[in-house]
Amino acid sequence: QVQLGESGGGLVEAGGSLRLSCAASGRTFSTYVMGWFRQAPGKEREFVAAIRWSGGRTDYAASVKGRFTISRDIAKTSVLLQMNSLKPEDTAVYYCAAGSAVGIPNREGQYFYWGQGTQVTVSS
Repeated sequence: QVQLGESGGGLVEAGGSLRLSCAASGRTFSTYVMGWFRQAPGKEREFVAAIRWSGGRTDYAASVKGRFTISRDIAKTSVLLQMNSLKPEDTAVYYCAAGSAVGIPNREGQYFYWGQGTQVTVSS
């Protein structure tokens, strides 16, 4: 089993920045990729970004590429999501997830474990 805990959410003005963190514990050796998803009220959960533990390859949704950066700290088994130039449409609950994938890890089914989520609200 793997436990994930997100932190760093909050309220920020448009154009501002936030940094989310996700700490993984437990049997982390069974996971190969860490990802961030988000879900706004009334909308489907969508992929945001992912990073592989080995090699550190990153993938981003087109909507956040160039604004968000995902990184990892292998020693701490944690991942960070630096969010810059935030827009009101970025408002959502952000979820950290862990799993494995062949190819681009942008599907919910590729992730085995999920955190509780952290709220990000971007005001106009």
